[in-house]
Amino acid sequence: MNLKEKLATFPIFARVAQVAAKAGVETYVVGGFVRDLILDRPSKDIDFTCVGSGIDLAQEVAKTFEFHVPLSIFKNFGTAMLKLDDWELEFVGARKESYRQDSRKPLVEDGTLQEDLERRDFTINAMAISLNPGNFGELMDPFDGLKDIKAKRIKTPLEPGITFSDDPLRMMRGVRFAAQLDFDIESATFFALTTHAHRLQIISAERIIDELNKIILTAKPSYGFKLLFASKLLHEFFPEMVELQGVDSVDDKSHKDNFYHTLQVLDNLCLATDHLWLRWAAILHDIAKPATKRFHPKVGWTFHGHEDKGARMTPSIFKRLKLPMDERMKYVQKLVRLHLRPIALVKDEVTDSALRRLLFDAGDDIDDLMALCRADITSKNNKKVQKYLENFDRVELKLKQVEEKDQVRNFQPPISGEEIMETFGISPSKLIGELKEEIKEAILEGRIQNNPDEARRLMFEIAREKGLYPIQKP
Repeated sequence: MNLKEKLATFPIFARVAQVAAKAGVETYVVGGFVRDLILDRPSKDIDFTCVGSGIDLAQEVAKTFEFHVPLSIFKNFGTAMLKLDDWELEFVGARKESYRQDSRKPLVEDGTLQEDLERRDFTINAMAISLNPGNFGELMDPFDGLKDIKAKRIKTPLEPGITFSDDPLRMMRGVRFAAQLDFDIESATFFALTTHAHRLQIISAERIIDELNKIILTAKPSYGFKLLFASKLLHEFFPEMVELQGVDSVDDKSHKDNFYHTLQVLDNLCLATDHLWLRWAAILHDIAKPATKRFHPKVGWTFHGHEDKGARMTPSIFKRLKLPMDERMKYVQKLVRLHLRPIALVKDEVTDSALRRLLFDAGDDIDDLMALCRADITSKNNKKVQKYLENFDRVELKLKQVEEKDQVRNFQPPISGEEIMETFGISPSKLIGELKEEIKEAILEGRIQNNPDEARRLMFEIAREKGLYPIQKP
């Protein structure tokens, strides 16, 4: 199979081929770009492998441009990278590598193209395209990667136990590729996932979470999570999610499987957004149900308080998984804590006070919260689902009306602590906080409008009840 015509649409290949030919260096395009070229998938990362020095080749290619092209050299790894607009071009010498049993750092040696392809994770990534004069564009496919692409199959080039023992992160990558491409994992390869899952222990949390986030960002992440669960990979780094799986029954009363419910919520949400952290909120929204599960003979199974406990669990989960502990974590935590509030509004008579409080608590994340709540409707009864969605429509309309009238989203107190201290001639104290809280509650309850004049009048009333009077200014 010759891919010369496809290569012709990318001028960089002719340029690299010309430089390599002049230097007498065998050069190939390898890896993911080859796979994506065959699948007609967009890709901005190109890996070049040469039988020689990848750094030297990159330096020579960089010299051919009439403008400055950023070049990064990584001598320890024998690689170099060129950045060309939004393209990343990596150059490396053909190599073979192996991993010690107790280490994630490979032993790297110079190798042939065949050895370079052997060390790769999967057959679909173990193909190369020649950039050499004699066979420019020819596909080198020693492990039948093209056949596996056509069969939509993830398979290792060598015996899978060898491939995964060398670098256990490849197990996560296999699931990720299956999820991204909607491929199956070949049976022997999948069996090796289950037998080598414990090897993930030597892989850093940062590398694992990078692959997991890529799975979460796929069009249907439930497929990836089901593979992670079935292979026991998920058990190695995310036990809280594993605990969601299963159904308990007492006296013919049972609850839904919260693991598969969570995956359905996640998939539902993915139809509306590609926001990674909103998707994480979907993953964690019921994470505390196992810890709060109780059985009552009259009502059956309950999970009271799982939203609050889930919010409390969120920081520790983020910390252990090496997810960011900044505003992104707080955002997920907030949505987990609030995810039942709109549902309660749907079920009950909606009051302006309840809407104001929700707007106050959710702030600018109210739209994301409502999207999560809509995704959380997973009943098999289509009429019930439609009814809930219509109710949510009404809630969202009322939220908009209340917000326009009362402006409590991202509420800022109309009276500052400094004004209170200046008005009554008092120093910082608990009393100031009490005054501000009562004013805030009055606004949320609708007793006064959210403006300084009404807030100031109420401030004087509350102050008098507390024995406070404004000072006489000279």
